[in-house]
Amino acid sequence: MLKQIAGGLVVSCQALPHEPLHSPFIMSKLALAAMWGGAVGIRANTREDILAIKREVSLPVIGIVKRDYEDSEVFITATKREINELLASDCEMIALDATNRRRPGGITTAELVQYCREQAPEVQLMADISTVEEAVTAQALGFDCVSTTLHGYTPYTSASKLYDDDFAFLKAVVHQVSIPVIAEGNVLTPEMLKRCLELGATSAVVGGAITRPMEITKRFIAAIK
Repeated sequence: MLKQIAGGLVVSCQALPHEPLHSPFIMSKLALAAMWGGAVGIRANTREDILAIKREVSLPVIGIVKRDYEDSEVFITATKREINELLASDCEMIALDATNRRRPGGITTAELVQYCREQAPEVQLMADISTVEEAVTAQALGFDCVSTTLHGYTPYTSASKLYDDDFAFLKAVVHQVSIPVIAEGNVLTPEMLKRCLELGATSAVVGGAITRPMEITKRFIAAIK
């Protein structure tokens, strides 16, 4: 999949249960619109959404399952349960939280990587990280690529944003690892997307600026208040 998305845009098509667009059918149509617009890949949440999207588009899919657990802050593809659901979706890549936080039940990220490799060695693995150190660790664990998804969303990075200081964090990650780096997290404009690729990102994932009309509306309203 990495070869297919290199130099291009991956569109995240996700809606959580409390959001107006929550529906596998709607997500499949958003993915179709993204493909017609020139996207080279899709990132999607849940087996049901991915299956619907795959019936609609020919693009490769980065699959995740978001699920809350009482004993952990990790909620992106947190356990083997979510891995199994994604393996049943035929997605080409699985993304999982690869931060230093404790996972549900005490399972380790290394154990999940090994489990994925044993069950489906052909499926690529993306590490959603929040620090440079986590990116380096993810590379050592054997991930195929790292994504900046969680930078600014962990307690120890909450004051930072991906695009601060001309994407200083993205630059640091690209410099420190040799595996592909995917830019993700508040990439809100075409100019920001272009800059990510100029700085060495293999690809970039854009979601909120394209597929979440409620969030887009909020940004417009905030500008006139």
